[in-house]
Amino acid sequence: MIKSMTGFGRAEKVFDAYKITIEMKSVNNRYLDINTKVYKQYSFLEEVIRDVVSADLNRGKVDVFVQIEPVGDEEIEVSLNEGVVIGYRNALRRLSEVAEVADDVSVSSFIRLPDVFTIEKKENDKEAIASDARAVAKEAVADLVNNRSREGERLKTFFDSCIISIKEILEIIKERSPLTVDEYKQKMKERIEELMSGIEVDETRLLTEVGIFADKVNITEEIIRFESHLKEYSHLLSSDIAVGRKLDFIIQELNREANTMGSKCNDYIISKSVVDLKSEIEKLREQVQNIE
Repeated sequence: MIKSMTGFGRAEKVFDAYKITIEMKSVNNRYLDINTKVYKQYSFLEEVIRDVVSADLNRGKVDVFVQIEPVGDEEIEVSLNEGVVIGYRNALRRLSEVAEVADDVSVSSFIRLPDVFTIEKKENDKEAIASDARAVAKEAVADLVNNRSREGERLKTFFDSCIISIKEILEIIKERSPLTVDEYKQKMKERIEELMSGIEVDETRLLTEVGIFADKVNITEEIIRFESHLKEYSHLLSSDIAVGRKLDFIIQELNREANTMGSKCNDYIISKSVVDLKSEIEKLREQVQNIE
């Protein structure tokens, strides 16, 4: 089933120390363009996200929003700066000697001194975050793919409707095309008879002129090619692979054959039908830009 390039996906999961939320939004694009927005300290996740998205998507501009929030109380790491403490101790002992006062240095004396302790937020393991983010990203991209598939189903319904209309118009052209030669022959014969005031028409000469005309306005080959392209287009609509580029190419070929039919015909009904045909092809062309 064809997929649209437009869609939205979201996934969220709570882990022991944090919650990861990933949202993905995709729109039309000629190629796959992935743009990940994440806080600087988690920039290492960009490659992880790219691997996950590119594994399931072929085309489209995909914006990925990654949010990581701590869960519960943040863990704090307090470490002792031993070198600083030793320096303070030696300096205080020297102070006691110089000032000739009792050495009353205790642990409480050091607590109030600067830089004795280093207080830091405990950082989570990058590999664990990357692994968890990958799992959440897979869920988000699966949601996005499902969304794009549902939109693809709606587009297929639209395409099927257009194809039915195109086939109906093409039938009018096919039925009308042989009649143009007969009508041309009759009109030419009547005109010649009118100009020659009742003199018998040279049938051989008339058939020659009609044959030349028939060759010029013959659109049988164009109709056959058009039907072949249309059949392939319908076949691709049921494909499970990315077919957007192929569909776009077939649209160009359908339009080319329609233009040739319009330029070769010398009939009002066919000309009008070709205009209607190109109008339906244009509807296909506009929407095929949304197909992956």
